Amino acid sequence: MSSSFGTVCKPAPPASLHEHQGAKYYIQELDDIVSTQCQTHGLIDDALRSYLTFVTNYKGEYLHTEYDIARCAFKLLESVLFSTHKDYVRRQVVFSLLEEDSPDTLHLIVTLLLFDGRDNEATFEMMNEEGIFPKLVELIHEKKDDDAGLHRMLLELLYEMSRIQRLRVQDLILIEDDFVQYLFQIIEGVSDDVNDPYHYPVIRVLLILNEQYMVSAHDPSPTQPPPTTSSLTNKVIKTLSTHGSRYKTFGENIILLLNRESETSLQLLILKLLYLLFTTPLTYEYFYTNDLRVLVDVMIRNLLDLPLSAVALRHTYLRVLYPLLAYTQLKHPPHYKRDELLRLLNMMTATGGAMENHFGAVDETTKRLVGRCVRVPWLKADTDEPNEDGEGKVARNKLLGVEIPAGMASSLSVVEVTTTQKERPGVLTGSREREEGQEREREAKGKLYGDDLDVQTIRHDGGGHGREGRTDTSTAAAAATLQEKSPFEVEGEA
Repeated sequence: MSSSFGTVCKPAPPASLHEHQGAKYYIQELDDIVSTQCQTHGLIDDALRSYLTFVTNYKGEYLHTEYDIARCAFKLLESVLFSTHKDYVRRQVVFSLLEEDSPDTLHLIVTLLLFDGRDNEATFEMMNEEGIFPKLVELIHEKKDDDAGLHRMLLELLYEMSRIQRLRVQDLILIEDDFVQYLFQIIEGVSDDVNDPYHYPVIRVLLILNEQYMVSAHDPSPTQPPPTTSSLTNKVIKTLSTHGSRYKTFGENIILLLNRESETSLQLLILKLLYLLFTTPLTYEYFYTNDLRVLVDVMIRNLLDLPLSAVALRHTYLRVLYPLLAYTQLKHPPHYKRDELLRLLNMMTATGGAMENHFGAVDETTKRLVGRCVRVPWLKADTDEPNEDGEGKVARNKLLGVEIPAGMASSLSVVEVTTTQKERPGVLTGSREREEGQEREREAKGKLYGDDLDVQTIRHDGGGHGREGRTDTSTAAAAATLQEKSPFEVEGEA
């Protein structure tokens, strides 16, 4: 095998390895390799070559899980070798990804770049500068049959490097129709269980590709010439416009993920794709009618549950709600949840009383977006219809009783949806229902244990990807995540 460090030949196993069989010695030997003091680039290359060779040569013997490979990656990332020569080591690992062809070595390299990039965005930026995106697309298309674990890691790496920065137009142009269709086929080819390991990474790649197409087309970079219509086509929308009937599972799953997802940036990615689908005539009826009804339920629930601070996200939900109601098959009788939708929209623009306490002061953008929704022909309310009576919490709980599974007529342009709705990756959306549940639990435990209760013992705000069985996130990890910055983020609200 070869790498940017030169030809890597498989050496004979060290004699000591036969004398000290077992994973314990393997880790000790690895520690020695990454602890090497290197004063020149040549010595650093030798150490990196020894590291890659040693890890991959005995992968089948000692590395049996993704955790084992990750552990070896962190041996290097937390080593003296890496901490002393970070920039050089990172660049050499990036170059090795461009040149390597061995699945075992690629698996380790991709793992290194993924974990390092999540802590240091400079790694993902370096990958973009060095033209790694087309290489990742090539590897994803070619390596699925070599190693399923490697394939998933490649998908994760492409997603992570693409969501924190604008990709180069010349790289997006290289994406072929058959690559996008291949991603959709993966989703159709696996089981109907959204928890299948392939579902989530593939869906996220398709969502971020759509985002990159939207940004390049409607929010061009001043440092890059704007693409022409003929040179840059949104291949995600094109595929669903021409072959949507073949890829229905994708549509079912993005609605389910929107229901489960707690990361704001991912909710926005889903909503932006939905907006394009609902405002493109060829995809007006891409979704099954029952799935659209589930989406209405999800949107009602989420609009009621969003905290006061989530103004931009609430605006995006309203922007998607209008074409959903106006253009899809929901416009045909029987009209689904008409009364509940009207009550919700009236609540969102109510002034004074419990309704204003729930949604806060009504801003002009909310008024405009709600006004557009209520003008949907089948949803038009009588002008004398009163606002919902009763306390906001009672009204909300009543509406939350709906069943939730565990050529544009709008004056809004796609540019507004593309450029004004941004959020840093990793930031979680608050939930009124969850916060109220935490407060009730805090009060109950306070009565039971007294005022000295350690609040960390009842912290259940969760983390991860907002799916069932969410895992908690440590305070330190959450703080680190909140420091991430997206280059797509802009000031103001359209």
